Amino acid sequence: MVTARTTRSGPVTTSTIPAGRGNEARQSRQRPGTANGGSITRLRRDVPGVENCLQEAMAIPGAIGASIVDYTTGFPVATTGAAPNEDHEAAAAGTADVVQAAQSRSLFVSAVPHDLLEDLIITTAGGYHLLRLVQTDFDSRLVLYVWLDRIRGNLAVARRRMQTLADELVAI
Repeated sequence: MVTARTTRSGPVTTSTIPAGRGNEARQSRQRPGTANGGSITRLRRDVPGVENCLQEAMAIPGAIGASIVDYTTGFPVATTGAAPNEDHEAAAAGTADVVQAAQSRSLFVSAVPHDLLEDLIITTAGGYHLLRLVQTDFDSRLVLYVWLDRIRGNLAVARRRMQTLADELVAI
């Protein structure tokens, strides 16, 4: 059996899909460079605090959609609400690309030791795309993504709330 999320503009819900019938691709995803029996990242929906984190993210004034993404693979750990072009998978892959680009370019890397990238903000005419890296003691490969309406949202409030949510997600 494969556990999958179906999302709408409301809370995150869980449904179970039988394995087979073409659903194997959703069961696991191989990380780049792990061919021939290497480490595999499994689709995990039972991580404590994920549902609550996304519900709280959607409570941010102006929030249109939210997700938690493994930016090393571009895989969405969990999603809720809307996504740009109504495609959460593509939004997760784009989020991963942006984070990887920011971390790998010397222009954005601080010369100060242990000065880690915290968040990224992309502005468009209609909204803000906020990416908050979730810092952990181990591999720190998750990013909290929130799509915020530019008119109804408050960028400063959203950034502060995302910082708290990311910290709470790790504390669980």
